[in-house]
Amino acid sequence: MSLFEELQQLLAPDRVTRNQTILEQHSKDESWHEPCVPDVVVYPINTNEVSEIVKLADKYNTVIVPFGLGSSLEGSIIPYHKGITIDFSYMNKILEVREEDFLVRVQPGVTRLQLNKELKKHGLFFSVDPGADATLGGMTATNASGTTSVKYGVMRDQVRDLEVVLADGSIIHTGNLAAKSSSGYHLNGLFVGSEGTLGCFTELTLKVYGIPEYIMAARASFESINHAVDAVTAILQAGIPVARVELVDEKSIKQINLFSETDYQEVPTIFLEFHGNEAGLKQDVDFMREIVEDFHCKSMEFETETASRNRLWEARHHTAYAFIHGFPGKKQMTTDVCLPISELAEAIKDARDAIEGTGLPGGIVGHVGDSNFHTLLMIDVHHPEDIEKASLVNQRIVNYALAKGGTCTGEHGVGIGKQKYQEKEHGEAIHVLRKIKSAFDPGGVLNPGKVVTEVSEKSL
Repeated sequence: MSLFEELQQLLAPDRVTRNQTILEQHSKDESWHEPCVPDVVVYPINTNEVSEIVKLADKYNTVIVPFGLGSSLEGSIIPYHKGITIDFSYMNKILEVREEDFLVRVQPGVTRLQLNKELKKHGLFFSVDPGADATLGGMTATNASGTTSVKYGVMRDQVRDLEVVLADGSIIHTGNLAAKSSSGYHLNGLFVGSEGTLGCFTELTLKVYGIPEYIMAARASFESINHAVDAVTAILQAGIPVARVELVDEKSIKQINLFSETDYQEVPTIFLEFHGNEAGLKQDVDFMREIVEDFHCKSMEFETETASRNRLWEARHHTAYAFIHGFPGKKQMTTDVCLPISELAEAIKDARDAIEGTGLPGGIVGHVGDSNFHTLLMIDVHHPEDIEKASLVNQRIVNYALAKGGTCTGEHGVGIGKQKYQEKEHGEAIHVLRKIKSAFDPGGVLNPGKVVTEVSEKSL
């Protein structure tokens, strides 16, 4: 009996496929990296099935790659070693809402919007908002963050427990339901951000929050990037409880206006949001007005109605698609560095200089509250010179961040796109990362070639 036949026997024929269209759908993410089709795509519905799939992969000396929705940006789920892609879209149940504990237990295929729709009935919400309606398993795999991380933290801060299938098919839990623990090594922190290289997530217990009594959004325009970033720094230093604070440069505002049919001033702009009670926020906003005036704020517009706030954040979240729509036929290369906030303004200025030097169209956006910014570079992947120019911009931006004590990726993950910077960023600790990978996956079964390279890799 072949691997394909055993998988069909395990899962039922309709959940095991070699259909070429489906293989191609699982050959890529939203990055510019070259696609590669897997040998087979499987759709488990529970933890035991995932465990048995992993055991079969080991039996047949092949590899497995976990797959959520394919919205990752660094090639994390591209199966360059082919093998089995495990699609978790059928494992999309919200298993338990523990509203008194502010916890929820879900399967990995549940998406962010799906969860928030259910949580709203309980007066709760899940905070991590990367823009895309990604699966929670995928968001955990890359330690996603996004616009709300300045107040609520990143994905790693929300994970209370994970159920994980290891490379030998065994099933473990990495945490518990308690708010804190000093018991043993911090396995939650180890598995979050591991991008499927240490195990497959089959259940997640996550922290959730009460929906704020009052929410206010604002859009502030500035004369320069430096003034905008310095204003954000001053707002944070003043202790004003900002829930979101996003930088959008003038090139990006131009694309947003074209795509979202807005009429924002085409100047460096900060998008903000505040959560709290009405009286308290009024005081905070008045204080913020005084601060931004010191940094040459040209104008400030406020939104309190839900529809208006949603329109503002949809415009911000759709920035990447605004560039893609504005430059048909081109792919997007996205950079993703994070560095100390005191270094942010100069880093962004250097990034803008690097983009201008290439002649490539591109913009800069960022979660400046936690000093994470992106450049959005539009390239023709059929023109090697475009790829080379964009790669050099990426390299310059990463090297600048690392030289200032930052990281090559603040939220998108390593995948294959940022793998070449791992030794420079981690130094001697890279050997520890490799030992961890080897300890959890000695045969190289789990998403090989991603995050860190390992000595032993299985391939067909």
